[in-house]
Amino acid sequence: MKKFLGTALFSVLSLYAFAQNEISYTVSFPNAVHHEAEITMEIPNVPAGSLMVRMSRSSPGRYATHEFGKNVYNLKAFDSNGKSLLIKQPAGDVYEIPSHGNAVKITYTLFGSWIDGTYAGFDETHAHMNIPATFAFPVGMDARPRLVQFKYADKQNWKVATQLKPMGKDTYYAANLQYFMDSPTEIADYKTASWQVKNTDGKMQTIHLISHSNDTQLAIDNYAEMLKKMVDEHLAVWGEFPTYDYGNYYFLEDVYPDNAGDGMEHRNSTSIVQRTPKIEGYEANLLGTFSHEYFHSWNVERLRPKTLEPFNFEHSNISDELWLAEGFTQYYGSLLLTRSGLKTVDNAIETFNGIANAVLNSPGAKNFSPISASRYAVFADAGVAIDQTNKSNIFLSYYTYGAATALALDLRLRSEFKLTLDDYMRALWKAYGKPEIAYTVPDLEKTLGELTKNPAFAKDFFKRYIYGTEKNDYAKLLLNAGLVLRKANPGKAYSGFGRLTAIDGKVTLPQTLTGSPAYQAGLDIDDVILTVDGKEVKDLASINNVIDAHKPGEVISITYLYRGEQKNTKLTLAENPNLELVSIEKTGETLTPAMQTFRDNWLNSQVKK
Repeated sequence: MKKFLGTALFSVLSLYAFAQNEISYTVSFPNAVHHEAEITMEIPNVPAGSLMVRMSRSSPGRYATHEFGKNVYNLKAFDSNGKSLLIKQPAGDVYEIPSHGNAVKITYTLFGSWIDGTYAGFDETHAHMNIPATFAFPVGMDARPRLVQFKYADKQNWKVATQLKPMGKDTYYAANLQYFMDSPTEIADYKTASWQVKNTDGKMQTIHLISHSNDTQLAIDNYAEMLKKMVDEHLAVWGEFPTYDYGNYYFLEDVYPDNAGDGMEHRNSTSIVQRTPKIEGYEANLLGTFSHEYFHSWNVERLRPKTLEPFNFEHSNISDELWLAEGFTQYYGSLLLTRSGLKTVDNAIETFNGIANAVLNSPGAKNFSPISASRYAVFADAGVAIDQTNKSNIFLSYYTYGAATALALDLRLRSEFKLTLDDYMRALWKAYGKPEIAYTVPDLEKTLGELTKNPAFAKDFFKRYIYGTEKNDYAKLLLNAGLVLRKANPGKAYSGFGRLTAIDGKVTLPQTLTGSPAYQAGLDIDDVILTVDGKEVKDLASINNVIDAHKPGEVISITYLYRGEQKNTKLTLAENPNLELVSIEKTGETLTPAMQTFRDNWLNSQVKK
């Protein structure tokens, strides 16, 4: 009896401690028509000394810094008696309350009118919230639990969708700041379709499609059937589902033509924002984002780089591993749609062609490593700059670079070791993902060496292709599957002008790429082309006609305007470097049985019937 009373007393004290420490929010939308939300934050048991409250400058799933504080105004602070407190503002997104009592209440207005995975948006149809863009937080209290109550009784048929734990009465719970910030929330008159999946331990979990779109319930149900096939192929790669907190995973989808568009992964959900009129009739355009983001529920959310731990809300984490975290996810996002029958083999070939062209022809890949590309994410991942950068010449997206690396490693494992990239992902999952041990680049190399039983291969691969800038022999590797990588326009002249702009008879250059004929000729962004090979230029066709009449190696004269001054240069044409990837059958050559088997084992479904 004494033991029971002790246990009961401990439980009461624990609940009391929870109540004393939880940071609670209320959110209402009285002026949603003008994109405003009203937010209140109550902080009990405030330590002595100045209280610092701030908005985040970064967001889980995003890698660049963002200024969420710019959309906060009317911020006020009160003590437990409702008395106003003095507020100082040492930075644009930081508020200091020097003197206060044991409890502090903060109120503010938030403007939100950008519907994507990063920001917040409010209107008469919904409240779309990325949490770091929405909620201020007290500094130094990250371990405290959070409660948030949404008030929307005046909004017709609105309901809440979020990975936060429901507590009843439109109130939701997060154990700490990290989980709270990782929990996007959609409140709308949405439609939903759900299905259960069984994990290897026999436990059932539920996957939910939440769709705020102009679709019928039948369209949502049909789309969910497609997603089921996709989910099955993801499971086949990893061997088991993650253990989703509270037994649920949510696809939070918002579809409207004026949306910004995005996909952002979270631990037990993903925010997917599409720019089509609806889902029905556009399914093929939308599936890629779903597949990519769902793969993240393993890769990144649990199989996680140490450089992202813990997530820093004051500025962006810089990471060496995004080539795997995002790039391998990009590779599988497309591949698994082909395996599930939702995309064709020709679709897959087109995708592989794109990433091979990018990694073999872009200066960002020729001169910089996948690790360098990953580090540049702090500037590239929806980061905003008004000044011109040299990104075209120093950066290839870690999505594309990593996908090309995954493609090469998959083909090499299949041809040299009778293994697959699936085997490598499962090995990483077992060692780091399932136990949630954050990994480093040396850990990735070590696991590859253990899987292949060839540490020398792993060391060489990482030295040349991860730390270094060498490129795998894609033509040789792809031929194993009966795919031919070849010049798309052999013998055709190439100027390197890029995507010219022609407006009112004025043809203007974009930024030119390092090593291209245009770059070598001293031409660059905003130069206006006047003549090519003595012929006046008024439109794109006139330039193309001149270039097509020449051969690689020939020299042509260019006159152009630079800051209003007419200048002349000589340009030596090169052979067009663009590649094409085609099935060997389309070249007139024979697809051997070995090639067919290799291709089938790679691109066909891996789901065990």
